[in-house]
Amino acid sequence: MKPMKRTLSAAALALSFTAAAHAAGEARNIIFFLGDGMGPSTITAARIFKYGEDGSLTMDTLPRTARIKTYSQDAQTTDSAPSMAAYMTGVKMKNEVVSMSSDTNAINPGKDANGNLTVNNCTAGNGAAVPTILELAKAKGKAVGAITTTELTHATPAATYAHICNRNAQYAIAAQLVPGGAGFNAALGDGVDVLMGGGRNHFTPYVAGSNPAGRADGRNLLAELGAKGYTVAANKAEMHAAAAGKKFIGLYSSKSHLEYELDRAATPPVGEGASQPSLAEMTVKAMDLLGQNANGYFLMVEGGRIDHALHGTNAKRALVDTIAFDDAVKAALAKAKQTDPTLAHTLIVVTADHDHTLAFNGYGKRGNPILDISRSYRDNSPNKDADGNTYTTLVFGNGPNRPNVRTSVDSAAALADNYLQETGVRLNSETHGGGDVKLFASGAGAQGFKGTLDNTRVFGLLKSAFGF
Repeated sequence: MKPMKRTLSAAALALSFTAAAHAAGEARNIIFFLGDGMGPSTITAARIFKYGEDGSLTMDTLPRTARIKTYSQDAQTTDSAPSMAAYMTGVKMKNEVVSMSSDTNAINPGKDANGNLTVNNCTAGNGAAVPTILELAKAKGKAVGAITTTELTHATPAATYAHICNRNAQYAIAAQLVPGGAGFNAALGDGVDVLMGGGRNHFTPYVAGSNPAGRADGRNLLAELGAKGYTVAANKAEMHAAAAGKKFIGLYSSKSHLEYELDRAATPPVGEGASQPSLAEMTVKAMDLLGQNANGYFLMVEGGRIDHALHGTNAKRALVDTIAFDDAVKAALAKAKQTDPTLAHTLIVVTADHDHTLAFNGYGKRGNPILDISRSYRDNSPNKDADGNTYTTLVFGNGPNRPNVRTSVDSAAALADNYLQETGVRLNSETHGGGDVKLFASGAGAQGFKGTLDNTRVFGLLKSAFGF
């Protein structure tokens, strides 16, 4: 009888532990970080670039990790729209489709008389909207937000709050954000609480000369949002001055994306960079604003320009933007722990939507600058190809910079801000890669992130962490 008694006691203890662990895993707040295009080689190169081979990014220190499969409904190599939407909805969809059912076909928008893609060609019978985690959180009374270094209407942020058959219909995507307005996404209730990014032109009317990429319908969505109680900001100072208790939209670029971090922080800065907040500053401000809701919040944070620099085969800007993204993770952890020291009620997830073709090659010496030419670990002499030419440690599998005949790469040129790495296959632009990406997690509900997961599984884990 005694052995049976011990067995029952152990079983009861295990059941109690499981129930307690589940209860502790229900998060009040979730912060979902997405490094666009931030594949494993980009993470490794950024770590070495900033902290050395034996250093760590903040994301490296998160205790839970997983590998994520990224293929889309119709492609081995995904684009950002269906990969981010898979995280947000748990549904596989076709390339270029934003948070719609798997049977939705991508149909390009048409151009208006001004040459802008303002004509939405999606039809009512082409698929159906599927709920996003942001919408589910809003329906439960939580505050919700989406912030990015790209245009606010770009594929990744759009996948949190919009439903459309093609990611390039950005003017229609913008209209989905205005409560009560034509095209509003009613699943957002009284609207997304905090929004930040670039691409003000998608929200403001066309004006020849001053706003040639503006809206052909004449609507000023920022004025409409202001009339609905939103604080509207155009720069860092206005963002910092925004008071709690109101909804907020900050668009920090008159057209297109925010500056690359390398340019935003330059002296003197390029373009509008001097007035733009860093991603870390945006993250902390968003947490301040969303944290006023006693029910908690869902916040999506995208480091979107990592992807753009990789498409351009400019590894330096990609690595600097990856560090800026990691700094936002660091700032969010510090901010969350001020009120939730053990993250008992906060889940932080950091991942990427897809890989790129960046390759880390050669037998380089430890400590050699990652952006430099490859140098031998034996004697620090330059490594050379079969024809006797030097080469860089970082190269790309494809892109525009494939010389017909290779020549040696000069070290000073390789380390310059604007150096474009060589590529294997010649294409007009570097493509995404189809490999698995990494995921890091910490806090309430993080225990489910382990092993190799399809990207659609992440949605279920987010729901479970919220207790939905």
